[in-house]
This record gives sequence, structure tokens and C-alpha cells, in this order.
Amino acid sequence: MTSNRTPLLLIGSAVLFALLVVSGLEPFDRVTWIAEVAPVVIAWPILFATRRRFPLTTLVYVLIFLHGVILIYGGAYSYARVPLGFEIAELLDLERNPYDKIGHFAQGFVPALIAREILIRGAFVNGPRMLAFLVVSVVLAISATYELIEWAAALLLGQGAEEFLGTQGDPWDTQSDMFTALLGAITALALFAGLHDRQLRRLDGESAGAG
Repeated sequence: MTSNRTPLLLIGSAVLFALLVVSGLEPFDRVTWIAEVAPVVIAWPILFATRRRFPLTTLVYVLIFLHGVILIYGGAYSYARVPLGFEIAELLDLERNPYDKIGHFAQGFVPALIAREILIRGAFVNGPRMLAFLVVSVVLAISATYELIEWAAALLLGQGAEEFLGTQGDPWDTQSDMFTALLGAITALALFAGLHDRQLRRLDGESAGAG
């Protein structure tokens, strides 16, 4: 990894670790906290271990960090009880806490650019249309997998899974979660594809220079 991203990853790791510790001191529900922060605990060590062999763009690292913060914050309170969500609900006159939708939007937004980076750098696909199609497909697959995990948690834990599911009485929560992830993926591609391409070219130049 080039020197300008090594401090970024070190600082991000330290901040996320601190947030994990603070959020885990007195979470609203311990099982929910473990389930929600598990992706952070799993993913960040992998990213750190692969920082030299397969460094990512700065954009993707920053977005992964922000997604981690969203997960940790949601895990500390449970998604249906996040204070920020209540403030948004009051501001927009909503009937339910929308923080879980923020989480699912990020679940589409961030993996979209991760998938895009892997597909481009691995030369797995040619053409912008096919690239966008596959990125969206990957995001929907990830979202569907997460919903299956929630379903398994509901079967295993019964009423104890209610905080993790965060449905808030919505019978269409699963479908709306996946749709929100889809919107996140489309938004990421629309807003950041150009910036992402520039950073990928810069990363290729750095790799060629190091070689």
C-alpha cells in the first residue's frame, strides 16, 4: 500500500476499535449488538491484512469506514431505537424510526463500489452497461443473503430476534430493505463512478511505479 493510505487505514482502524469498545459497554441488547457489529469485526482485519497485496482506493476505504460507523451506531441502540432515527422521523413526520433504512441504503451503496472495484481490477467484465448490471446484481445478492440471515435468526431466537430484525411491525420490511439497498447501489454508481474511475487509474499508476 502506498504511504498516503497506510495512515488512513491505521487511523480508521483505531477509531472503529474505539467505537466498538464504547458501543459494547452498555448496548441496548447484547445479542443484537454482536449481530450488528459482526461485519465490522470480520471485515476490517481482512482489509488491514490485504492492504499491501490488494490495496483499495481511498474512496472505497472511506465508505467502508462510514458503513462501519453506521453498523456500530445501530448495534449500540438497536436500529429501531437509534436517537438519530427518531430525530429524522420527527423532522420528516414519519411513523417509524428510519435508521434501518439508512443501514440498508449503505448496504447497497458501499458494496456497489467494492464490487465495482473488484470487477474492474480483475478484468472480469467489459463494457459499462454489463459492469453496472453485475454490480447491482451483486448488491441484490448481498441484500438477499442478509435477509436470509435475519430469517434464520428469527427462527432460532424467536421473539429474541425482534431487535435484530427491526421490522417495527412492517409486514413488507424485507422487500423494502432490498429495494433500499437497490437504491443505494444505483445512487453510488450515479454519483461516484467518475471519481472511482479516476482513483482506480491513479492506483494503477502507483502500482506500476512500485513495480
